[in-house]
Amino acid sequence: MATIQGKSKGLKKGSNVTAEPVRSVQNIKAISKLLADKPRDLLLWTMGINNGLRASDLVTLKVGQVSRLKVGDTLQITEQKTKKENILVINKTTHKALAGYLKKCKPKNSEYLFRSRKGTNRPLTSQTVGRLIKGWCQAINLPGQYSSHTLRKTWGYQMRTSFGTGVELMCKRYNHSNPAVTMRYLGIDDREIHGLLMNDIG
Repeated sequence: MATIQGKSKGLKKGSNVTAEPVRSVQNIKAISKLLADKPRDLLLWTMGINNGLRASDLVTLKVGQVSRLKVGDTLQITEQKTKKENILVINKTTHKALAGYLKKCKPKNSEYLFRSRKGTNRPLTSQTVGRLIKGWCQAINLPGQYSSHTLRKTWGYQMRTSFGTGVELMCKRYNHSNPAVTMRYLGIDDREIHGLLMNDIG
């Protein structure tokens, strides 16, 4: 299961903290609403939770790679961590966020899609993405532990609970070595177990 390092209330420095998905669709929409006037951040959030890619792969994208993509188009990428091939897919929600970002910010094709605001053409780091996500969750008063992995985990959680996607398919999407790795990565909390055991059989 993915962990993050750092300081958190009630935890010692260096403690392992499990990164959580945003489980509620209502909370997902609340974060999207929060970011409505921040096109770059809204695109990062939207593209992240709709693709299940690592933040480290999203931040390497350049504007020219995606600016002409339409709904249903795909972009081949090589994962930074594993060096395996994977794809970015543009669905309707992602395309809307992308179009809004391109229209309002008018970035150059040579610029990073998720450019740092420090004045140079440098991408956000995964650590910065993690801090942003924590801030968004705090802003909507969402308790829990969040990091850059939250984007990837939110996709998986929603695929599994809202769309009934099997672990084997998610394993392929995540580029995990086997479904057991995917199961550990996604995790199942006590609330899900309780809900499962409330199903009547017979």
